[in-house]
Amino acid sequence: MLRVRVASQEKWWLPLAIGGIAIAIGIIIAIVIPADSLFRPTTILVASISLMGLGVVTGTAGMIALCQLSFAAVGAWIVEWFSVNDIWGNIFGNFSFVVYMLIAGVGTAAIGVIVGLPALRLRGVNLAVITLGIAAAFDLTLQKTSFPALVAGKHIARPFGLGSDFGGDKGIFIFAVVTTALVAIAITYLQHSRWGSSWKSVAFSERGTASAGTSVQVAKLTAFAVSAFVGGIAGGLFDSQITQANFSSFSPLQSLGMYVLSAVVGSHLIDMALLGGILFVVIPWILQLLKVPLEWSTVIFGVLGIQALTTGSNLGTDIRNGFRRRRAKAMIPTEVGLASSQAIAAVEIPRGTGKVLLDIKGLTVEFGAVKALTNVTLAVEEGTILGLIGPNGAGKSTLIDALTGFLPEHGGTVALNGVSLDKLAPNRIARGGLRRTYQQDRVPPTLSVGAYMRFVSRGQAKPAEIDEILAFFACPPVRTPLSLVDVGTRRLIEVAASIAAKPQVLLLDEPAAGLSHDEHVAFGDRLRQVPSRYGVTILLIEHDLDLVRSVSTSITVLNFGEVLASGTQESVLSNPEVLKAYMGETELL
Repeated sequence: MLRVRVASQEKWWLPLAIGGIAIAIGIIIAIVIPADSLFRPTTILVASISLMGLGVVTGTAGMIALCQLSFAAVGAWIVEWFSVNDIWGNIFGNFSFVVYMLIAGVGTAAIGVIVGLPALRLRGVNLAVITLGIAAAFDLTLQKTSFPALVAGKHIARPFGLGSDFGGDKGIFIFAVVTTALVAIAITYLQHSRWGSSWKSVAFSERGTASAGTSVQVAKLTAFAVSAFVGGIAGGLFDSQITQANFSSFSPLQSLGMYVLSAVVGSHLIDMALLGGILFVVIPWILQLLKVPLEWSTVIFGVLGIQALTTGSNLGTDIRNGFRRRRAKAMIPTEVGLASSQAIAAVEIPRGTGKVLLDIKGLTVEFGAVKALTNVTLAVEEGTILGLIGPNGAGKSTLIDALTGFLPEHGGTVALNGVSLDKLAPNRIARGGLRRTYQQDRVPPTLSVGAYMRFVSRGQAKPAEIDEILAFFACPPVRTPLSLVDVGTRRLIEVAASIAAKPQVLLLDEPAAGLSHDEHVAFGDRLRQVPSRYGVTILLIEHDLDLVRSVSTSITVLNFGEVLASGTQESVLSNPEVLKAYMGETELL
């Protein structure tokens, strides 16, 4: 189910209010400005809608798509076909055009899913080449078949029967304003929904997305579908303006220019999409006034694109980050952080219930002739913290990848609470109750703390529970943008979010890396409480022996992909073979 939440629940009405104000301003403009001066403003709105759709798949989901105007062409073609053949005209009357435009959006969304299929395996330049090729194929097809209105030698009827008086160009402008506002409101809410969070997450880390229980494939395809739907709406709106489309309005070169503008301004941001629409229309117009060949607009877009793509930034994000840095001290309380947090009551090392939750038997992973893991057998008891240690190259990361579905081709068996996890996809394993964190930063900075917590927890934690978990780990409040949070604190937020998901077992992969000594101690104090406080059993992979000693119920040692020792802290840490493998020969002297 798609759940929508704006960043601040008290301001859920804000997009609606801004959209209403925009519509009111548009009506005033239509009244004041002469009708013959509204063609370009209407075109700006059409371009802005296309850029909003493109911003979903590029700026938010991080994929390169160079065929946005092809989606607009499909939308215009569908609208014209329905209009020329007068489908359902007697049923819907003056509202027929709106119905046709919505059908065009849905039909284009279906095509968008098909176009997005290569994105499941390709990314970067390879995906760009594929989508540009698709745009070229659409262009050649339209050149051969043309548009229905042009073939029939007629112009389609404008929406609501708008004539040539006030209801003509002025009416179309108002229709464009209302459509733009509705699309902007819908995208705003989508950006703050689970879909929106999945798009932002998949752009930053596909592994992190899967580990949060979200299908990477679904995230990518929904981004393409929404982008195409919006593109289809833009194409239908453009058709309402010109009443007879031509293939030259949707050329691949223009799609390329639109992508460049999206990258430059950051069209995933609504106001920046409007700015991009202005540039898309105004730059060629200025060149036309100066009697400069319109091809130079492509050169201008190209220079802007090179700057944006080489720096990895865009205008909208840079502006917002500038404001956020000014507000950072006010947004993040000075007392946030483990080092400055209040001490908590001492808690004994967790004792288990006797029930095995995570049962690993004979786990073997081979990379060609190399065996990364050999017959690894582990039993993680409910309500405990099992510390997994070993020297570099021992196979700890391989083990956690195999357990969480990223290395599905392995020998042996893995079961969680009696349910086999073998051959399951990573997102299904996460949903089944086995979660993990990472050594590297996998927390998308484009989300807020609260949005990330809700995304990872998948609705398992109520707002009050999220606030409590964040406070327990001394993390910033929910409204804080993650872009303002340092990497070490983001690691803590990742742990907090994983606990908020209420998994049966949580695999922590060096969660204390980068923390100071005082922070290590404070983190260990909190980690000991997790099994009893939140009902989450933990498998802790960590190099810091002090942390492992302070929290672990039992310890297992890996060496060269095999279990070297397993048992109580005392028996394992006093084992000469463990000392030799883990601490080195000098420790024995």
